[in-house]
Amino acid sequence: MKITGTTALIAHIGFPTHAFKAPMIYNPWFEKAGVDAVVVPMSCEPAHYPAFLRAVFLLANSRGALVTMPHKVSTVALLDEASPTVRIAGACNAVRRSADGKLQGDMFDGEGFVRGLLRKGCVLSGVRVLVVGCGGVGSAIAASLAQAGIGSITLFDARPESADELGARLKAHYPALVVTTGSNDPAGHDVVVNGTPLGMNEGDPMPMDVSRIAPEAFVGEVVMKSEMTAFLKAAQARGCRFQIGSDMLFEQIPAYLEFFGFPSTTPEELRAVARLSY
Repeated sequence: MKITGTTALIAHIGFPTHAFKAPMIYNPWFEKAGVDAVVVPMSCEPAHYPAFLRAVFLLANSRGALVTMPHKVSTVALLDEASPTVRIAGACNAVRRSADGKLQGDMFDGEGFVRGLLRKGCVLSGVRVLVVGCGGVGSAIAASLAQAGIGSITLFDARPESADELGARLKAHYPALVVTTGSNDPAGHDVVVNGTPLGMNEGDPMPMDVSRIAPEAFVGEVVMKSEMTAFLKAAQARGCRFQIGSDMLFEQIPAYLEFFGFPSTTPEELRAVARLSY
């Protein structure tokens, strides 16, 4: 694609960046649609992130930032204005600068994840859900699943306080939702979600005991290092329906584009031009 002095910059900030897939989707679409913009991976360690995020928006041609692990939770405290979804999830994955210079944040992971499940025919009304991993992406998915009308949710995180705090926020906004924390046992759940980074690196342990997942359950993944992670392969072997990590990304990109002020598109158009590699 052609980059000129007028090209708008979208920073894709995370650490590490080796599993990033967004540039392989956005940039081919920008090229096809004639949009003068580019998504650039930026590897930033947590200690430098607060100063770096502010520095990104000192650039006059900066249109926004895609925020990913491990910065989604810490971004919230850096915002001047946060959407309701950000406040519920306690995490943010999209930042833009308003006309008066304020940093505004929103969160689209959960919306993309839920759109993908519904498109695949997964019924969410009244179902029992397990979300393992209550960081940025897991919290957003939990919030959007609650909005979609699930009946109960079990939350687990290696840091128990993260699960407890997310559970309290969910109960405050959805009083009828049954919330439990402290177990990653998938038995008895209709929808099971890996919201952790486990699977990004060779030899990572499973996020849960896959042998306890019911074959009738729907399994969701957020890791995009490979299309079929070890977790998804194990769930597939049990006969489960599933959603790969990049599906969540394709489903949420139209919302991102609108947030940043670009023309929108559809997941199908994005898939047609994407140049994904694993």
